[in-house]
Amino acid sequence: MARTGTDDSIVLERHGEIAVVRLNRPDRLNAFTDAMCYRLIEIFDETDTDDEVRAVVLTGTGRAFCAGADLAAGGDTFVLGEDPATGGAPADTGGQVTLRIYRSLKPVIAAINGPAAGVGVTMTLPADIRIASDTAKFGFVFTRRGLVPEACSTWFLPRAVGISTAVEWAVGGKMVPATEALERGLVRELVPADQVSARAIEIARELVSGTAPVSAALTRRLMWQMLGASSPEVAHRAESVGIYVRGVSDDVREGVAAFLEKRAPEFSDRVSDGLPDLFE
Repeated sequence: MARTGTDDSIVLERHGEIAVVRLNRPDRLNAFTDAMCYRLIEIFDETDTDDEVRAVVLTGTGRAFCAGADLAAGGDTFVLGEDPATGGAPADTGGQVTLRIYRSLKPVIAAINGPAAGVGVTMTLPADIRIASDTAKFGFVFTRRGLVPEACSTWFLPRAVGISTAVEWAVGGKMVPATEALERGLVRELVPADQVSARAIEIARELVSGTAPVSAALTRRLMWQMLGASSPEVAHRAESVGIYVRGVSDDVREGVAAFLEKRAPEFSDRVSDGLPDLFE
């Protein structure tokens, strides 16, 4: 395992081809700050351009995943200045993080090792797979703080658990136990707290083993963008472009040859060289 980065509130570790991004303020239950927001965005920029990274695991240090926004400023925590560019409302920091994760070119697994509230849970919604500790709790607590949901969660949450559950959890603002989160589809599986990171890394490796990095990146993008498509015809067109441009690639020749020769493929196309635009 290799550790990189200089901001100790977010730790970036490498476990072979898997990058592990760890929220690292355990004395504050990993409460979220603006500095953490900007560092997370930087890290996802780094993992996107590093061809040695095939997938990203997002987790927390200590007994919590993330307690939500750091409330050190008390009642003024959510008093924000105007956006200097527009003179209007600034982009919420949680939304900036979730959009960056949404745009990731590598699969993302959220390993929720303990309680997750506010932005601590909404930042996990653009992850492709979420697993959690059997002691985790989840809180979309915004109405109990006089706020509204943030971090694009009114788009992501209904797509993950359905509109009825999303409204129930977001309007009521109650803490949701891990078993209910599993039953409603927020998380895929529950494991003991000391096994969450290891299990997430295992899932990440299963996800990328034997797959072409460029094809994996394009497939992830297709899946997420088609959630908002107006009709299956949009998907048909994008997939047709994808088959057309990837069909002549070295990766396809290698993938077919490896299959016929009954060996593991060695794909050469790199994500860092850029992806074709499938959404003409």
